[in-house]
Amino acid sequence: MRCNVALWDRILRFVFGVLLTTYAVAGGPFWAYIGIYGLITAGWGLCPVYAFFRIRTLKDYHRPTYDE
Repeated sequence: MRCNVALWDRILRFVFGVLLTTYAVAGGPFWAYIGIYGLITAGWGLCPVYAFFRIRTLKDYHRPTYDE
């Protein structure tokens, strides 16, 4: 599958993923482990939720165009 998460989106996912996961490990609520999902999608560059709803924050500027 193709990446659908832009660089700025990946950075935000990584930062919030680290914060939420750290909070959960330090004794926070169980729902804070959702930060692991943010870390995985930040590292992978593909968000299954975005793919399901056909959302893309990554623009295809470098995709070749064929004018015929």
